[in-house]
Amino acid sequence: MAMINRRNLLIGAAVAGATSVTLDPVSFAEAAPGGTETRTLSGTIKYGAPDWVYIPLQIPRGVNRVTVAYTYDKPPVPAGTNGNALDIGYFDESGIELGNDRGFRGWSGGAKTSFTLSNSDASTGYLPGPIKAGTHHIIVGPYTVAPQGLNWNVTVTLTYGADGPAFVPNHAPRRATGRGKAWYRGDMHLHTVHSDGKRLPSEVAAGARAAGLDYIVSTEHNTSSASGVWGEFAGPDLLIIDGEEVTTRNGHYTVLGLPAGTWIDWRYRSIDRELPKFVSEIHQTGALAVAAHPQDTCVGCGWKFGYAGLDAIEVWNSTWNAQDEAVLAMWDAMIAAGQFVPAVGDSDAHSEPAVIGLPHTVVYADDLEKKSILAAVRAGRSWIAESAKVNLTFTASTLRRQAGIGERLDAAPDEQLRVDVTVTGEPGATVRLVTDAGMRVNVPLPADGKVTWTTTPQNAAYVRLEVRRPVATTTTPDTMVAFTNPIFLGATRHGGK
Repeated sequence: MAMINRRNLLIGAAVAGATSVTLDPVSFAEAAPGGTETRTLSGTIKYGAPDWVYIPLQIPRGVNRVTVAYTYDKPPVPAGTNGNALDIGYFDESGIELGNDRGFRGWSGGAKTSFTLSNSDASTGYLPGPIKAGTHHIIVGPYTVAPQGLNWNVTVTLTYGADGPAFVPNHAPRRATGRGKAWYRGDMHLHTVHSDGKRLPSEVAAGARAAGLDYIVSTEHNTSSASGVWGEFAGPDLLIIDGEEVTTRNGHYTVLGLPAGTWIDWRYRSIDRELPKFVSEIHQTGALAVAAHPQDTCVGCGWKFGYAGLDAIEVWNSTWNAQDEAVLAMWDAMIAAGQFVPAVGDSDAHSEPAVIGLPHTVVYADDLEKKSILAAVRAGRSWIAESAKVNLTFTASTLRRQAGIGERLDAAPDEQLRVDVTVTGEPGATVRLVTDAGMRVNVPLPADGKVTWTTTPQNAAYVRLEVRRPVATTTTPDTMVAFTNPIFLGATRHGGK
């Protein structure tokens, strides 16, 4: 085993957006089949670190497996100060250029201390495939660095020999057995052991079925590896859609409906002006881009890119709290100002006790099929529910016309129209109707679950529904049970729809 100290060998490089540095390359000798070679590297990342550090590996011919293990120190820090946290991933000989999906071979963030790659198999979060000769790169991301700096060690082991049989992915089908045009329930932000979740894919699928969901979207952090296994766990009763949670240093966004195995790069900040290019590429594949938990306070989690070009905003993430309340207020103000971006809600469940399907998005789609689900999300033909026990109908109508969630009711400015609400599954709830002028109705849900309100387009440019439980959370005075995207009223005046 050779030990190489890289402590003073950081050199600046504009490699892949944001800020990065690259170490000197590490060479390995060729060896006989069945042999191994191990190198251990060490170094220090100073406080005020770049976003990414690349460790080049000169991989010789004849290697059939790469195994990487790493450690780093975690010195004590003063209260309120970030300690050390170091993420890790891998690119092969095809390169590390921004957006180079040919070179990407995996990412585990801070969820693993080691990983392995070969033609036949790879650790979760990583992509199986041949280990070809050339310059490979380990990428480490100093998520946070203590004032004392971050001391790291990386051990690389190469195994020599012939490649094993190629891994055969088992992708999920794009369609399940639906009910034709109907409302379908789904959780579009979920994690497994393929990123930083603790649940197996089988456990997530079982949890989705137990929650009464019709579809889910797989959104692992910065990797597409789970796409290769979902076919085993999908079925006629559960549509599984491929996606990704793109985890930048200036916020996260989920990508919904990627073609199987497609990967989206994350190595940029808002100042790099790279997001529009990636969103355009996402749209070219037929997928959607959704700002995730935009008011989250964890490092790098809050959304700093703006909402132009995005297809939806994750207004409700996990159990209802003050952050969700803030996003809801921001979203409503955007609608009133003429920028309607549909709302979604997802569990972002990683492990117990997080509940899959709390919340979830209920979409009115043509069928239980990927394109139909995505089209409904994009159109705002959806509402968000705490659980499958909650159901609702919400319409606005004149004597001759009716519109539902995400639609526009064509009516003259002074024409009277009626808003009808029916809610079941949550007795004792409070019903709110909110317009561009603010909350207009706030009443206890009657025993029959029905609420009616009369207005005009002149009085309300749009109306949306909230159902709340009069039970406080730790950060809010009540608990959201369900809310809808708006129904737009009259000629286009607000909301841009």
